[in-house]
Amino acid sequence: MEAQRGLVLLTFVNVALAAATTIAQVRAAAVPNEVAPVVRTRALQIVDDEGRVRASIAVLPAKSEEGGARNAETVLLRLITERGRPSVKIAASEEGAGISFAGPTGTKETYVKLGASGNISSLTLKNEDGRERILTP
Repeated sequence: MEAQRGLVLLTFVNVALAAATTIAQVRAAAVPNEVAPVVRTRALQIVDDEGRVRASIAVLPAKSEEGGARNAETVLLRLITERGRPSVKIAASEEGAGISFAGPTGTKETYVKLGASGNISSLTLKNEDGRERILTP
């Protein structure tokens, strides 16, 4: 008799747990997906199905170059082709901002750059054959 009561009690507990789990899942499905108001991170990468980085945004620290030139801290957005070429770049710093579009993979000198640095702005167009045009106001 004791064993039978124990089995009945165990069955009741299992049914209660199953019901509680089902109710919790139904409630979770009924609640609309909540969106975090802000995502805070130092960098963000978007990858494709093969795990290759296809887009990134990061804050690059300020650094000094050889010869004394200094690069300011910069926010950089890159859009990258399936072959790994960063074809679109958008950069912003206290010293200037710019956007560039590079030619397809296999080219080295085909690009468009639009930038503003200090009080100077320019548009540079360059072809793979070396022809270049720089437009300034």
